[in-house]
Amino acid sequence: MSARAEPASPAPPARTAYIVGPGYDWAFFLLPPLVALAVGALIAGTPFTDARFRLYGEKVTWAGLFIGTLIHGHLAAVLLRSHGNAEIFRQHRLRFLAAPVALFTAMMLSMWAVVCVTVLVVFWDVYHSALQTFGLGRIYDTRAGNAPALGRRLDLWLNLLLYVGPILAGATMLLHFQSFDAFDDVGAALFASVPGLMESHHRIIRWCVIAAGTLFLVYYALAYRSLYRRGYRVSFPKVWLFVTTGLCSIYTWGFNPWGQAFFIMNLFHAVQYLALVWWSEGGRLRRRLRLDARRAGKPIAVAAFLGGVLAYGVWAELAPAEDRALWSLTQTVALMHFWYDGFIWSVTRKQV
Repeated sequence: MSARAEPASPAPPARTAYIVGPGYDWAFFLLPPLVALAVGALIAGTPFTDARFRLYGEKVTWAGLFIGTLIHGHLAAVLLRSHGNAEIFRQHRLRFLAAPVALFTAMMLSMWAVVCVTVLVVFWDVYHSALQTFGLGRIYDTRAGNAPALGRRLDLWLNLLLYVGPILAGATMLLHFQSFDAFDDVGAALFASVPGLMESHHRIIRWCVIAAGTLFLVYYALAYRSLYRRGYRVSFPKVWLFVTTGLCSIYTWGFNPWGQAFFIMNLFHAVQYLALVWWSEGGRLRRRLRLDARRAGKPIAVAAFLGGVLAYGVWAELAPAEDRALWSLTQTVALMHFWYDGFIWSVTRKQV
């Protein structure tokens, strides 16, 4: 037996239930769905949403200008993660440089490309939004001490159901499928008839979604009860996020209260995304701007980040839709946002 004492092992870091911290998470990840719903109710029927005025030749409302700026701005924020992160940029240089140029060129050369991208953006946006909530939930599960893959497929299908289901079954279905009207511009009558077909079969679609959704929710609850009995640890932030987002989606997409569905859903999604990007890339931005040593470095970096993306957002919102080059540019940014964000998380996870 050795008389020499063994050195004490360092204490493991304390596990936290939150991604960044309680204050940050509740302000930017967990409460935004309910806050957005409340904001939508408060602005309905006010001059903020109803009064129209001209700005640079475009007729706008303050609500439309605000949410349009936020939508376009958060789309451009992905560039901080793709082109602003040197490690990620080196791994996927072709995707970040050649792909957007090729897409923009295709839209400038072919009206078919313009129409197809216009429709794709609408539906990829829905999928992307569902995956953002799914991703946050998976991070919360990991923070609770669960294996990364435990319940992953269940959560994926739940979030797709909570976003896509209310759209297919609810009051905003036709608003989403109206993008197919663009196929009239290329003489594709079959695709242009999709909105009419969806509307004529909406009752059947609604009941199919309700029946399938109800069965899946029962299956989801039973599956997680089984996982819990085998050691799964319940994450309260994840449960809160899924429940509040799901109820907000069902009520908003399904019934379009006050006519503010797009405002509500895009408001909380954009806020969550901007907060995610700042959390993952804010420190890197401060270093690139050489603000680490300055007392006001963080506020200056936040202002630069938000100022940059919102400046693009205002420009993109006011860009005339009939200008093919400008429209193609904004659609390129949108598609690159959905595509880049879909794989950058995986790249970052491998780095960590």
